[in-house]
Amino acid sequence: MECVAGAIWDDGYLAYDFGEHPLNPVRLELTIRLARSLGVLDRLDITPPTPADEQQLLTVHAADYLDAVRRASDDPTFSGYGLGTDDDPVFRGMYDAAALIAGGSARAAQRLWSGEVNHAVNIAGGLHHAMHGNASGFCVFNDVVLGIRTLLAAGARKVAYVDIDVHHGDGVQAAFYDDPRVLTVSIHQDPRTLFPGTGRPTEVGVGDAEGTSVNLALPPGTDDVGWLRAFRAVVPSVVRAFGPDVLVTQCGCDTHHEDPLANLELTVDGQRAAIGELHVLAHEMADGKWLAFGGGGYGLVRCVPRTWTHLLAEACGLPVDPSTPIPAEWTDNLRGRGYQGQLPTTMGERPVPEVPAWQPAGEGWLDGSIAATRRAVFPLIGLDPDDPRD
Repeated sequence: MECVAGAIWDDGYLAYDFGEHPLNPVRLELTIRLARSLGVLDRLDITPPTPADEQQLLTVHAADYLDAVRRASDDPTFSGYGLGTDDDPVFRGMYDAAALIAGGSARAAQRLWSGEVNHAVNIAGGLHHAMHGNASGFCVFNDVVLGIRTLLAAGARKVAYVDIDVHHGDGVQAAFYDDPRVLTVSIHQDPRTLFPGTGRPTEVGVGDAEGTSVNLALPPGTDDVGWLRAFRAVVPSVVRAFGPDVLVTQCGCDTHHEDPLANLELTVDGQRAAIGELHVLAHEMADGKWLAFGGGGYGLVRCVPRTWTHLLAEACGLPVDPSTPIPAEWTDNLRGRGYQGQLPTTMGERPVPEVPAWQPAGEGWLDGSIAATRRAVFPLIGLDPDDPRD
């Protein structure tokens, strides 16, 4: 299925740089370099971002917080509003760098809703932890919320958001916790074991939005098979029941088994499979309207470039086979820059084994987590939590 896909990209994204920090912009550069080497970029309609203006950012953030980010951009000693911390150290030009990423996500949403493209991708986006009045978890401006609000303002009736980052998508959930127009689904490592400590199954939304916040918390050590079993047991059902006009996804790849900041055990192949299932869901439930963002991912060389190249290729409807060799020009560039670590040789790691379907009688932490989510949410949306067909 070949699709008309667009990407938002500019080297200006690399200015979102905290210095010595896990969120190194080299991961973006290496992704684009790999996608170009494999010919994936040639299949994409690439448009540069424009910075989000103050009016756009005020639909997401408080005015005093925007002022704080401006001050921090000129003052390396600034602290407050979640800035000046180990997670969100200040750097010169931070406001402009964050506004460019946010503007890129808004532009992706505009292109998608106007029909210029079937699918739109902003790999620099996905900064899902930023809150209304503060920075959090490497995220200064919440471009995801801006992208969703852009869709709603343009006429979208319902937006389904699915977050597959290893960390709970707390900033997005908080923004729409009482908004029945937006379904937020987050599948993440159990919050008792990982930042930000939220995302329990009992967080289901409030008021008219009860049942539109869905959290699937997975035990540390969950691998490709367990992750996909959990995903299939919850995500398609709740998205189908919601009936969105658009599917928005945050495709953080810090679920990888080598990621230094978390404890799930997915391979690049498992992540690729998840992205493929999201693509299918967009066509099934949202007439193909799919807005995809990057997110977390701190395996800068061995994970992020491969997984997000798979994301870009999947958006085109022309996936890259996992057995495809990594182009020599990509590895030569890294060696030429002095990289001494082990480099990947192919676009995959190992085939994903057969995934058994979830059953209500399943035992163990993982199946218990699936059951907890289904029992918290499914009755609120007219589904049977104990019927595996739902």
